[in-house]
Order: sequence, then C-alpha cells, then structure tokens
Amino acid sequence: MTDQPTPAEFRARFPGLHDTVHLASCSQGALSDRVAAAMLDFQHSILQHGAPWDLWMAKVAQARAAFARLIGADVDEIAVVSSASEAAYQVASTQDWSRCPRIVTTDMEFPSVAHVWLAQRSRGGEVEYVADHDGVVDADDYIAEIDERSGLVSVPLISYRNGLRLPVREVAAHAHAQGAKVFVDAYQGLGVEPVNVDELGCDYLACGSLKYLLGIPGIAFLYVRAGTRDDVAPSMTGWFGRANPFAFDPRTIDYPDHARRFETGTPSIPSAYGAVAGLEMLELVDPHVIRDHLGQLTRSLHGRLAEAGETLWSPADDSMRGPQVALRCTDPDDLNAYLKERRIFASPRGDVIRMSFHYYNDESDVTAVVRAIAAYRAVA
Repeated sequence: MTDQPTPAEFRARFPGLHDTVHLASCSQGALSDRVAAAMLDFQHSILQHGAPWDLWMAKVAQARAAFARLIGADVDEIAVVSSASEAAYQVASTQDWSRCPRIVTTDMEFPSVAHVWLAQRSRGGEVEYVADHDGVVDADDYIAEIDERSGLVSVPLISYRNGLRLPVREVAAHAHAQGAKVFVDAYQGLGVEPVNVDELGCDYLACGSLKYLLGIPGIAFLYVRAGTRDDVAPSMTGWFGRANPFAFDPRTIDYPDHARRFETGTPSIPSAYGAVAGLEMLELVDPHVIRDHLGQLTRSLHGRLAEAGETLWSPADDSMRGPQVALRCTDPDDLNAYLKERRIFASPRGDVIRMSFHYYNDESDVTAVVRAIAAYRAVA
C-alpha cells in the first residue's frame, strides 16, 4: 500500500480531535469527516428519492464487501446482522448440543456474547470456563478445557476487560483437532489488528462497526467459513435470510448455502452508510502499520503509568497487549468524570478504566492523560 496517510494526516480527518483526547475507541470510535458526510448522504437519499431501496441495498452490499476484504474472506461468507450478540445467537441456534454439548469460553469474554452461550443450557449446552491468571489466558489454558465433547469454542480476539491479545490460532487448531467449531468475537481489535480468517482458522467471526471500525451502532457482520454446515437451520430468520428475498413468498422458507442464511430482517440503512465510510477510512492504511503505531502508544502509556506507581491490569508484555491500557482504580467512574471535564474520553468497566488507541492518537494524547491522572491523584 502506497501513499498512506501519516497518523497526523489521519487525525486531521476527525474534526473533534482538535480539542479532545479520544481514548474510548474500545467503546465508540471517534467521528471522522467521512462518516459525518455519509450521514448527510443518507438523509439526502430520502429527500431526493423518497424510498430508494435499490440505492440502500447497494450500500449494504458495499459494506458487506468492504468487511470481507478487511478479513480476507469471500463476500458470500459474510452475513449482515445487527450486533455481535445476534451473530452469536445465530451461530448457537444452529448447533445440536446433544452430540457435543460443551461450549468452552472464558471470563475474559464480553458478557453479551457469553450470555448467549449460557442461554444454551436450556437446549442441552454445557458451558465451561477457561480461567484467567490475573487477567492472562494462554493457549494451554484453553487446550486443557477442550475435548471430544466440545461442540463450540469461543475465544475473543482481544479481551474487552484489559486488552489481552488471546492465542486464537493455537486454540482454533486444537479445537478443530477435537472436532469443535470456533467462534471469534473480534470487536475489541478488528480495525487496529491485522486479521485474516484463513490464518486464524476460525469457523465464525463477529464484529460490529461502531468501535475500531470507525462506524456507528446498529450494524455488525458475521463471517461463516464456506462449507460450514449447520446441525439445524437458523430459527430466527427473515426475508433477507432467503435464497431469493425478493420472491416475497410467505409459504416457502429456503435458506441459501452461503452466510446470508443467518440474516433476518431489514438492516439498519444509516448504519450501513456509516460502516462503509468507516471501512473506507481503514482501507487508507495498512493494518500492520496501525498495529505498530498503537504498540508504541500503549507501551508508552503503560510504562509511564507504571513508573508513576499506578496499578495496571493490561499485560506488560507488548506481544500480549492489544490496543488498550487498563488502569485499576477504586472508583473508575469518578476518574472518568474527572477526565471528561478535561475533554479526555476513556471507558470505565468494572474496577478499571480503559484507555484505548487508534491510528488517530499520538504521544500528546498519552501525555495529556498521564498528567490528568496525576492531577486527579493529587486531589482525590
């Protein structure tokens, strides 16, 4: 990839950053000028055309194709859904737990996905947890829990809790050797982590648009490896889950062979506009360049906070730490309010406050939040 924007040039595309330190990409990415323009384009489409469904469906198809390119998949391997939770449910609903009932997950999994696995108990699923060791889960921890009774193994690309980068490739290889399918929640890394689904070896991968993909809420994508077979057909379905949605046949329920069998009703069209705009922003930069840039920033923030005597929960090992630094504190919400008053946006969760980076961040953001935390400690 040539003529890539520098971080400073990329940052200039996000107007709000002129007076704001945005360290909350793990919750919502900053707003780019391209996404803002896309929202106006959607409004314009209604004003000019009334109900331009052909235009809107083309935008959904454009979002699907852009997401497929991002993860190295074929466009027919992508279903457009509303959220990662819906994606997880669609996958779970097609599994027959009577044969291989064990669902292997981890406490480092985001609850919205983990709750879908727990709900499978009513259908015979048995949920098993891989324990973390002070916020770290390694391949051996997963391997110890996966056996021939495992039907599905769920492993996040990066944990929302502390930014831990999980060993997806190793886990997927062992799971497949035991006959299990593999689900990856990529929400906390895709967009700033290079991802190729063939290299990961997963059967399913889910991610929404609003965080590191730089879009808005309301749309997500489910990758389903070509050739992956369902034990039972998806029970939550709709007209977009048909082989020919525009046949409008209320008496026939036919499922396509490709990933779109997991789709349901009309997707959020404004969100599709936002998703395309965000994915176009990401296509400007090699994802390896983004990961390297973020590695420098998280290393700097982690080191400076540790030197200041702060207690950190994100991994100290650069190879294990994704795009965020997690700081332990007694009242994360109070610290977050203090930072917000100073136009520094972070994301509290549990007993940590998470500070996450994208390509638009730079060392000045690190300095700003380090100084603000020091000032907070001085008056707290």
